Amino acid sequence: MFKHILVPVDGSATSMQAVSKAAGMAKAFGSEVTAVYVLDPYPFTGVGADFAYGQAQYLSAATNEANKALEDVKKLLDEAGVTSTTLVGEGHAIHEGIVRVGENVGADLIVMGSHGRRGLEKLVLGSVAQRVLQAAHVPVLVVRA
Repeated sequence: MFKHILVPVDGSATSMQAVSKAAGMAKAFGSEVTAVYVLDPYPFTGVGADFAYGQAQYLSAATNEANKALEDVKKLLDEAGVTSTTLVGEGHAIHEGIVRVGENVGADLIVMGSHGRRGLEKLVLGSVAQRVLQAAHVPVLVVRA
């Protein structure tokens, strides 16, 4: 039914639950899986030049974090016997990066975790899953924490 599943990850336990769900679906359907960690390469845009000195340090730390999370995902998918690819994507808005990567790899399903934020926390931090649901042109399975 699904040939290519995209799994956005952020290193959290919730995203690993989504990876497990995607692995099970991939085994059932014989699907390929792409795991992506999307970074905002310019988090200091609009803050001012005073913060520009931290750009290189941020990018290095964020890339290391992304690579570590993707190593864990790759290990889990390999153990499950699922054909997978991992990559680091970029997007000033994380949901846009996820949708763009999905389109670029030809994903026909997105499986992602949701932290289940509510109230003020959701208002302040937003919901990447909600935004992906609105922007994606393929089905999205949201795995709740």
